Order: sequence, then C-alpha cells, then structure tokens
Amino acid sequence: MNIHEHQAKEILREFGAPVSKGEVIFSINELKEKVSKLKSKEFVLKAQIHAGGRGKAGGVKLVKDPKELEIQAKKMMGKVLITHQTGPEGKKVKRLYVEEASEILKEFYLSCLVDRQSSKIAFISSTEGGMDIEKVAAETPEKIVTTKIELNNELAQEDIEKIISVFGLDQNQKKDAHKLINALYKILTQKDASLIEINPLIITKKGNLLCLDAKMNFDDNAIFRRPEILKLRDLNEEDPKEIEASKFDLAYIKLNGSIGCMVNGAGLAMATMDIIKLYGKEPANFLDVGGGASKEKVAAAFKLILSDKNVKGILINIFGGIMRCDVLAQGVVDAAKETNLSVPLVVRLAGTNFKEGKEILDKSDLKILSASNLNDAAKKIVEAIK
Repeated sequence: MNIHEHQAKEILREFGAPVSKGEVIFSINELKEKVSKLKSKEFVLKAQIHAGGRGKAGGVKLVKDPKELEIQAKKMMGKVLITHQTGPEGKKVKRLYVEEASEILKEFYLSCLVDRQSSKIAFISSTEGGMDIEKVAAETPEKIVTTKIELNNELAQEDIEKIISVFGLDQNQKKDAHKLINALYKILTQKDASLIEINPLIITKKGNLLCLDAKMNFDDNAIFRRPEILKLRDLNEEDPKEIEASKFDLAYIKLNGSIGCMVNGAGLAMATMDIIKLYGKEPANFLDVGGGASKEKVAAAFKLILSDKNVKGILINIFGGIMRCDVLAQGVVDAAKETNLSVPLVVRLAGTNFKEGKEILDKSDLKILSASNLNDAAKKIVEAIK
C-alpha cells in the first residue's frame, strides 16, 4: 500500500526524523488558514499523487509569497499530472501540500527496503540526490552504497557508519544522521513498511539534515495488523478495478493488453502471461483467484475481467489442487450468462474434478473453446481474437 508524501512525513516526524513544517490542503478555501501556520517567507507547493516525477510534470512549485501561492494552488488543484509513473491517462490532483522552503547546500539519496533476495534489510545511499536512482545505478553505479543488515532489535553503529559514509558529514551532522537511520529502521520494522525513500535528503545552508521528500510503501499482507496505516489509504489513487478485486480477496493488476487472464496461483499466472506474449499478444491483467475460490469469487473475477473495455478475449487456466475445477466452471458459466458474454473464451482445466468441470462447460450452451494444455490454450485465444 502506498501513501502520500505528507503522510510519510508525519510518520517520519513521529519517529524523530527531521522534516520541514507543512500543511495539507484539500480545498483552496483552506489555503489562507493553513499557510498562516507556517513561518517561512517562501513556500514549496506540491501536488499529492502516488507517482514520482511530479516536478517535471508541473506538480512542484517554489513560490515567493502567499498571493503567488494562491494563484499556483488554484492552477494545480484538479490538474491532471502525467509523469513516467502515471501512464498516459495521468492522475488528478485532489490534495496539495504546502511546506516551508529550505535553502539547499547539498542533496543526497537515502532509502531502506526489505531485500527479499537476501532476506535482509537493505539501506541504499548516494551522493546523487534528487535524481532517478535507477538512472544513477545504470550510469554511475560507483556512486551508490548498498548496506545489507540482518534483522535485529537495533542497528550496529558500524552499519550506520557505512550507510552514511558516502555523504561526507561533519560530526554534528553524523549524530543527526545516526538518529535518522535509526528512525527509518524502526519505521520499517515497527510499521511493516516495505520501502522508505528519502529523495532528496539535504543539508541546508545552516548545516542541518532535512528530509525534503519522502515516499513510503507498506506490506499489503501485514496491513491487517496496522489499522493506523490502513487509515491513510487513498482510494482515489487506486484503480477502481483493483479496489473491487480486493473486496473479493482477488490478486488483480490491470495491464494494457487485450487478453483477459484468470488463473489460480501467481507462478502459473506469470507463465500464462508469458506464453500470451510469446504468441504475439499482450495480457490485459494479472488475476490470481487463489487456491480455494468459491463460485461467487470466480464469478466476481470473471465480471472484473469483462469490465475492462480493452479485453477482446479471455483465457482461463486452472490447475486444480485445492481449487476444484467444477466449482470454477460453474462460476464461469453463471457469470458468462449474467454478463451476456460476447468475446471468445478459452478454458484449460487440469487437476481436481476437471472432468466434472469440463462437463459443466460443455452443457452450458456457451461458445467455450477447450484447450488440452497451456500452449494449446494460448494458440487458440490468440487465433480467436484476430
């Protein structure tokens, strides 16, 4: 789960990390009252969307006085920002963040995340703050320091020294950096964050460390035990189809292709999408119905696929273990009849009760193409939508 910058900064502040004072704005009518709480003569106005690249898209403005701030806020509120992370449709700005401007002396990059490959906590630090870290990694990897740490109650001092070594800090700044690193570690471990990114982390002209921008992601599988984090969820920033899928405990991600996929198991779903691409088409979604889905859940998944106007055909690939093929077949038939299915449908069933499932499909009077294996299924659905 992602949260907004202003929410991430509140969490940082709660754990003692240095952040600028700022106010979130949901309506232009709130602007004057909220800005009066800030003491700066200059302000930074930031669009709050779940995407990077806001500055290049006109979503970050340095303004000199409250009058200019109001003019820029009116322009920004309601604007659709298109960045490299939003896709061509962009994201509409529904909240703004105004914070006191800072005088920047140096900019750094700092992040910590769960490194699944090593089963450790990884801290990434670089002198190249304010830039796309992926670009830095590709072009000047020597400017990035990665420190992997075993999960413990607290960080070792030598690990913290390694993390901040690239920054070239004085003794007072090092003390503040130690506090910041410990704060990030506590947030990651105590709030089930999967990623915390500070970009940039700056040194001000007064010599102070400050988190100028912040991004946080949280583990969806642990969110049930973090109600205080779940409260921060902004449904306006999520795909409506993915919100609907979450109501039925479906793992769904919308993609840009034309073949809708319904599969049980993430690995099988990835293989299904790969073979669709192998035959020259693109999947319209990732959809894992899970191991023990009911026919109601299957029907919901089927309707979800059909709600995407880009879908020209559907491929269902089920290997029944816990999942019974007859339950899936009945859910598909019920949903297909209810939605007046008008696109080609290819079904490949294997495993528990696959004969019973195939019989249900055969007797449904629906135009369903059966496939003997995944390769056959992919060929048939690609041919059917030509």
